[in-house]
Amino acid sequence: MMVQMCGLLFRSETYSFFGGMSKVFLAILMSAITYFRESQVHMAVELWLVDKAVLPIENSVGGSLHRNYDLLLRHRLHIVREVLLVVNHCLLALPGVEKQEVKRVLSHPQALAQCEMALTKMGIVRVSADDSAGAAKIVASSGRRDMGAIASARAAALYGLDILAEKVQDEDDNVTRYLVLTREPIIPGTDGLYKTSIVFTLEEGPGMLFKALAVFSLRGINLSKIESRPQKGRPLRVVDDSNKGSAKYFDYLFYIDFEASMAEKRAQNALEHLQEYARFLRVLGCYPMDEVL
Repeated sequence: MMVQMCGLLFRSETYSFFGGMSKVFLAILMSAITYFRESQVHMAVELWLVDKAVLPIENSVGGSLHRNYDLLLRHRLHIVREVLLVVNHCLLALPGVEKQEVKRVLSHPQALAQCEMALTKMGIVRVSADDSAGAAKIVASSGRRDMGAIASARAAALYGLDILAEKVQDEDDNVTRYLVLTREPIIPGTDGLYKTSIVFTLEEGPGMLFKALAVFSLRGINLSKIESRPQKGRPLRVVDDSNKGSAKYFDYLFYIDFEASMAEKRAQNALEHLQEYARFLRVLGCYPMDEVL
């Protein structure tokens, strides 16, 4: 039996290894090789070092991870699965340290953003780190009583830190959405709930975005996500209006998730219709929809 290897953007002691996850996702993680840069994860799959990549794409509190959206376009990988996981952030420090002693905390920028109000209320300075588990490791080796980390309970156990507070995130319903990427797409079906992710740019003209979105509404297809990003290499375009003179506008890429399978005729017709308005269109993946775990 062939063993599939997976590349992760995080360490094994981060939140994605918590209980409650699906058996499929757990199996993916158990054979994981960890990477600490988003581009390394994508490259590892493209170079056949691993078979799958798992990386976060958005959080219900911190919002979208824009760099990861850019990497979806840069690398020719396919989304084959999404996983929604509830995240519980903990405030960690050296053994014996009291909460009021902590003046600075380290963590990934997304984790810090998700705990912004709580940390501000405690008067704690926020310092960015590559990842939350790495922040816990730094605190453990620093010997500093005034330094803490925002990380998982597993990271606390691994690095011998005390948990000073649990659920320090600003919202109890703190959910992170992960994507599983592979070199080849899956063959979508129609026997369950599917989601399709696309990216496109539009021709110039009034109402083009409205027309682009209308192709889904006309066919009863729900849009669950719309994200716009300035197009790299061509961030600005000049529009010449003889009455008002020339003006510069951002040239955008639009990322959309819609709730339909590419095996459905209505989805195929919607994308065919969209091509009438799009200069560029690419399907990033069609995959089963997930529920919060």
